[in-house]
Amino acid sequence: MKKRLKGELKGNTSPVLKNILKGSLIALCISLVLILVFAFILKFTNISDSLIMPVNQVIKGISVFLGVFLGLKKSKELGLVCGLLIGFIYTIVAFLAFSALSGSIVFDITLLTDIVFGAIIGAICGIICVNIKKTSN
Repeated sequence: MKKRLKGELKGNTSPVLKNILKGSLIALCISLVLILVFAFILKFTNISDSLIMPVNQVIKGISVFLGVFLGLKKSKELGLVCGLLIGFIYTIVAFLAFSALSGSIVFDITLLTDIVFGAIIGAICGIICVNIKKTSN
């Protein structure tokens, strides 16, 4: 009985939770790479400052989509909830990471819109990813 209990305690982490954390971390890594590439492009070209915000939003959208898609690769259910949580967690962690890199934390309406944007994109991508897999099997 002790062996069974030990095994249950070790393997207690839900696969859904693992998928959410995996997707959030994948999205963060993709975002960091794309922001770095965009920074190099900005350094060597004359891109207008007005394009920075839309490009950042596209990078966030791509990051969330790929994070949800890769995080929910084996999942066949809960696409809406898992995608929403991946987008939400990614946005919070990305905010903290980029704030740490810049050396300042700014709480404003932009953060709130980013959280809502990330959660909505994540939810939509979660629904799409789970349903694509259902139809292809």
